[in-house]
Amino acid sequence: MFPDLTCDDVFRIETKRLWLRWPTVADAAAIARFAGDKRVATMTARIPHPYPSGEALDYIARIRAENAGGQSLSLAVTPKDDPAGLIGMIGLGPQRDIRLSLGYWIGVPFWGNGYATEAAQALIDLTFTLTPAGEVVAAAHSINPASRGVLEKCGFQFEGQGMSDTAACGVVAVDSFRLTRRTFASLKLWRAPSVPRLAIDLRSLPMKQDGAAMPVA
Repeated sequence: MFPDLTCDDVFRIETKRLWLRWPTVADAAAIARFAGDKRVATMTARIPHPYPSGEALDYIARIRAENAGGQSLSLAVTPKDDPAGLIGMIGLGPQRDIRLSLGYWIGVPFWGNGYATEAAQALIDLTFTLTPAGEVVAAAHSINPASRGVLEKCGFQFEGQGMSDTAACGVVAVDSFRLTRRTFASLKLWRAPSVPRLAIDLRSLPMKQDGAAMPVA
């Protein structure tokens, strides 16, 4: 799904305030500290609580392997002025066919600054520009208006409510959202992220139509 350029651990995305990069072993302590916070874990689908010892290292190894395989892309969210200082994670993984699923979390000390929205916009922009994905789906806990706000600011459309099994809380009520390539194209007002290593201007690349593959040099 993802092109070769994202499968190298030197890959990164630049936004106005952030670097999005592959996680490394050096991020384990920050991941354990922030993801282990009950206020974060209970608002996600996959983070367990209490957070097991050694889980961060296993998570990093798994993410790096999945990134290298090209079917998923999960990145550490870091401030541009401190690229070693992880403040959260964001990623897209396969769901079925040409559909991807978005997930993210930001550490509690950094809530309320718009970092999740900024990171999500950049990753979605890159995804619809460089992959054949036809749509991205996401879910937010029904009691989490902040996460719902992130998705709405990124152009996602509300699909309905349902129940989902989570690692920290068991079965919970969730709101489901979807962003199609067609909707993304109509809302293309985001600044394209840059990939400094390859000096790619994403705005110069041709857009794909729904379900159509785009050649990548």
